Amino acid sequence: MTYVSESFWHDAVNKATTDLFTFGYKHIVKPHFVFNHTPDVAHDQMIEFCRVTRNIPPLMWLLREMLDYTDPVLETTVMGVDFANPFGLSAGLDKNCDMPVLLDHAGFGFETIGSVTSRPCAGNPRPWFHRLPEYDSMMVHVGLANDGSERVIPRAEKAWTQAGSMQVSISIARTNDELAGDIDEGIEDYRISLERAAGRSAMVEVNVSCPNTRAGEPFTESPENLDRLFAALDTVERPQPTLVKMPLNKSWEEFRDLLAVLAEHNVQGVSIANLQKDRTGLEIPRDWEGGLSGGPTYRASNAMIRRAYREFGDRLAIAGIGGVFTPEQAYAKIRSGSSLVMFVSALMYRGPQQITVFKRGLAELLRRDGFEHVADAVGVDA
Repeated sequence: MTYVSESFWHDAVNKATTDLFTFGYKHIVKPHFVFNHTPDVAHDQMIEFCRVTRNIPPLMWLLREMLDYTDPVLETTVMGVDFANPFGLSAGLDKNCDMPVLLDHAGFGFETIGSVTSRPCAGNPRPWFHRLPEYDSMMVHVGLANDGSERVIPRAEKAWTQAGSMQVSISIARTNDELAGDIDEGIEDYRISLERAAGRSAMVEVNVSCPNTRAGEPFTESPENLDRLFAALDTVERPQPTLVKMPLNKSWEEFRDLLAVLAEHNVQGVSIANLQKDRTGLEIPRDWEGGLSGGPTYRASNAMIRRAYREFGDRLAIAGIGGVFTPEQAYAKIRSGSSLVMFVSALMYRGPQQITVFKRGLAELLRRDGFEHVADAVGVDA
């Protein structure tokens, strides 16, 4: 009886503090500390905030006590990795591994760091971001800016080994600089970073679909190029599972051919999908470069997830990305075939407490529909 009372009390406090965080972010933090700056400046300030607060243990303890919501229905095992919940931050935001301590205490199931490249990379000229709140989207044109895999991967390994409950994934990509050369050079670039990442994280993601680089996306242009890349990466021994971050703007026939190649290699899952390039029907200034995150990716991503799950679900796990702002949208991705769900834009537009909103809402939806575990709902609509 005492345990039930304590559990009920903790749950009530968690919901109240989450609602308070939601109100505070919407009415105070977002308008006065985030959206009153350019998105590039706001991004840099957020990273600096994470660097400072991670060194204040009482504040991190308070964050966990106030926000972290746990529920057995959300626990899952994917590709042999145990997760407290299926929600994670996708690659692209925490390029240099500055956020794991805060995200762990906020209750994320996992975080994807990077993408990192074999050489340090300055990225594209700024601005890197443009806000499109009317579409729940950001225009992203970073170009893989990062400190390089030699420096970032040891940070990720430390974050993973010290995390309380959060798993850590490392996303690797091809360096976006003037040294980028032919296909063979690109393969060697990936191989170097994968060797550095081997055994140093819960998962590793191979990003072959960044749309904002001078070398383009040669490894998704043809199944042959992708096969050459993974034939080389198969020679790198690594204990952790490997996902491949896929492009969004492919026909199903092209996408299926790429998945068929991956199914023949040492690949356990796919992240579906990267940024939206199609601006059809959207009012966006022509001089804004980059790909679209968030809302414009949602329907296309879900459609590709359903098809991928139907044909490859028994071989490749799916991490769904794109346009998740509500528990219902996360649930739709899971029912479409996603075992894991990643997001970025919701963190920027809704605030850090959104992870708790997702978890609490998903648990309610799963129980409403009679599922004992989140894994039971994966692919039921596919």
